[in-house]
Amino acid sequence: MVEPIIKISGSNFDETVTLIEELLEIEGFVLMASKNIDEIIKAKLGIENYSRYTIILACRPELAKGALDVSKMSGLLFPCSFVVYEDEEEVKIGHISIMKIIPDIGLAPYEEMEPVIKETGEYIRRIWEKL
Repeated sequence: MVEPIIKISGSNFDETVTLIEELLEIEGFVLMASKNIDEIIKAKLGIENYSRYTIILACRPELAKGALDVSKMSGLLFPCSFVVYEDEEEVKIGHISIMKIIPDIGLAPYEEMEPVIKETGEYIRRIWEKL
């Protein structure tokens, strides 16, 4: 079973989002979107005091290609995402490995996904260590 990784940020909310976006780009990921889910909830549901929650979506093309070369169905889990959210007085960061999930749910054999999982894990580890 793949477990999410969660970290408490040492920075404020906006600085944390910016840092993740910058680190993803440094590590060769293409930033696809950064969406403030809390603003969507406020606008569409009229909830004024919803805590801040941003999802950051990114893709490293060669990793995506590696996974798609193993199984076109792996794209069902793309892109790579991070979340930044307020939890009481803390700003938290969360991530889960989509590449590890792919074989776990039967979209591709683990043995064929293993090189992509390892390479992706190395990039994410470097980002995670700098947060």
